[in-house]
Amino acid sequence: MRRHEFIRVIAGTVAALLLTARAQQPAKIYRIGLLTNGIVIGATDERRKTLVSELAGQGFIEGQNLVFEERSANAQPRRLDGLVAELKAGNVDVLVTFGYPPALAAKNLAGAIPVVVTGAGDPVATGLVDGLARPGGNLTGVKELSTDLSTKRLEILKDALPGLQQIAMLWNADDLGMTLRYQAAENAARVLGVRYKL
Repeated sequence: MRRHEFIRVIAGTVAALLLTARAQQPAKIYRIGLLTNGIVIGATDERRKTLVSELAGQGFIEGQNLVFEERSANAQPRRLDGLVAELKAGNVDVLVTFGYPPALAAKNLAGAIPVVVTGAGDPVATGLVDGLARPGGNLTGVKELSTDLSTKRLEILKDALPGLQQIAMLWNADDLGMTLRYQAAENAARVLGVRYKL
């Protein structure tokens, strides 16, 4: 799935949640919280631009009936709990998370606020949801194939460079979604006879 298509799916999910709220409260200004462990998802971020465009197609116009509340932990995951608390106190209607650490913080602290999870890896393997058919709780989003893709990418790299003997991978060990991707690639490296360095 291409990045814009992925964000469109997320936007559709957010729009559906807001449309449900709209049916309950006409003439309301809707608040969407954007939470990341990286840099802020500001106005120039392509993910946010696509989200704004898709929501506009559903009648949610930024500055008219839609406001974004951006929060960023700036690579300091210990700040995420406080940021979720801020967004909750700010009465956001929907919380969109980018990455596993923000998704976990939202799962634990958002209460009844609907949470749309993006970029968090496999939600079942990471424990964010009980199962895909019946996730439980207030989380929704798109299941990523990132662990499968990590393996496939390594296979393609080995095909392109048959003499490949050693590779290195950098990842955030505090992010369970990334750790699962790393482990999948490490296992594939063993099968392909490639030494794997941290």
